Amino acid sequence: MLLIFILYLLALTIIVVYSARKSKSNYDFVLGGKKISGVSLAISERATGESSWLLLGLTGHAFLEGYSTIWVALGCVLGIIFIWTVMAEPLRKLTEETGALTITALFTKKFPGSERSIGVLSASIVGFFFLFYIAAQYSGAGKVFQEAFGIDPFWGMIIGSAMVTLYTMLGGFITVVATDVFQGILMIITLIVLPIVALFFVASNHIEIAGTIAAAAPDYLSATAGKSGFSAIILILSGMSWAFGYTGQPQLLARMMALKDSKSAVTAKWVAILWTLLAYLGAFGIGILGFVLVKNGVLGENAAVLAQDAEQILPVMVMFLLTPLLSGILLSGAVSAMMSTASSQLMVCSSAVSEDLYHDLAKNKLSEKQMLWVNKLLIVLVGLIAFLIALWFSDTVYGLVSYAWAGIGSSFGPAVLLLLFWKRFSKAGVFASLIGGTSSAIIWKNFLLEPTGISERLGSFVVAFTLAVLFSFVFPKKETSA
Repeated sequence: MLLIFILYLLALTIIVVYSARKSKSNYDFVLGGKKISGVSLAISERATGESSWLLLGLTGHAFLEGYSTIWVALGCVLGIIFIWTVMAEPLRKLTEETGALTITALFTKKFPGSERSIGVLSASIVGFFFLFYIAAQYSGAGKVFQEAFGIDPFWGMIIGSAMVTLYTMLGGFITVVATDVFQGILMIITLIVLPIVALFFVASNHIEIAGTIAAAAPDYLSATAGKSGFSAIILILSGMSWAFGYTGQPQLLARMMALKDSKSAVTAKWVAILWTLLAYLGAFGIGILGFVLVKNGVLGENAAVLAQDAEQILPVMVMFLLTPLLSGILLSGAVSAMMSTASSQLMVCSSAVSEDLYHDLAKNKLSEKQMLWVNKLLIVLVGLIAFLIALWFSDTVYGLVSYAWAGIGSSFGPAVLLLLFWKRFSKAGVFASLIGGTSSAIIWKNFLLEPTGISERLGSFVVAFTLAVLFSFVFPKKETSA
């Protein structure tokens, strides 16, 4: 198993070295220079979007909560379908028209004179929330290394964070996409193969799935976790609210901005949707089947591990059901989930500071080569800070990602949607979305989540969208004279 993982790292190194040679300018480093195919961008977007959260967080959530997790999965699937079918092509066209390299630059290009204020605000939001998001990926790496190789989670996080930071720094966006394609394929193999193997194991040992679940936890089979009325509605809406966050994730939307043409956008759309359907079906199945195996006493001493940390269910099942050879391949897929997402978020953080802050605000402009080195140094700095956060915070991968997802999605999502599809959207609306989304996500998470039962993902998005529309009406954009 260790040999397979070493071969995985070797393959990753070859891809990094080869692809890094294509990153020759800052434009290549930040957005790929329009050199990347639609298929690669689609797989990269999916590998980036579905991080340790999918392979560890969602599988663990399904293991604990049962069939009610279907609303979370459905919300994510609908969100992904929406951004690829509705937003991808308009976003590609707007990027082509403005020459923007980041989501923030789209705002400042549409509203000239706002570079300083919007740049500082958006870079601050990205930096704050993405540090939690990256920390969640490092935490996920620690869990996989612990279960697979018996490595202390602290050293597992060091290994994972060091690998990601290094290869992201070497080649930027082009390298990140190239490694994402390799990692995205490994991830989908893991999410397809493991539940199939588990089903064969259950069938060959004459284990009854529905009967086991009904005897152990009757509400586990309920799509509303046994709740009814208003409580059931809140549960469904909270799960479905994951869809909103997709509209404002810079690390995902950057793939659509990088599309070469309309033909690439169409191809990418169908690849992304197919990958998503297979991945979420597999993740949901792993959680449910893992519960069945535990309740039948099949996983033995691992049940104690899962009682303390349900997010270990995927690596535990891999180690129990598969040979060391296959375990190495599938656990490489779990590590890939962390690396693909963390690398993209490191890129977004560094470009937010370099492009949206320094480039727009500095009086003395740097050359392309100097900007390239600034981006590389920022990646190292962000990676180090995120590692320290991963050590300090004890929240689950699911919880950390949910918080960051709400903050980023609610801040940028309403602004991007209105920028693309509403002509009356104004600069005041941009500020209302960014400030409203950030503040409401923080307030909702800490003060309103428990009293209302409504997730911060739903509450903060509705607040931010409402404020963005309201401020656009109250402070309309100035019409330029012909």
